[in-house]
Amino acid sequence: MSDSTVIEPGERTAEELLSGLENGERFVVRTEVLGSIEELTLRFDGEIYYCDSPTILHKHTDADEMRECIEDLGFTRGDE
Repeated sequence: MSDSTVIEPGERTAEELLSGLENGERFVVRTEVLGSIEELTLRFDGEIYYCDSPTILHKHTDADEMRECIEDLGFTRGDE
């Protein structure tokens, strides 16, 4: 398993995240959920994009689906 880059929501654009994922990077996004800090992992295995935490697992079959997911979760910077 590769090392993960820890980021805060809004630190990167959707294109920066997707490009990193497609180049083998993993991102851990630290965000507040119901008053506590939760870490969600963004990763790509070459076929499926994943956005997961200890309690949820989102799978996406293409970059457009993943872009929509990470934008809906508020993880991207909005200057694209």
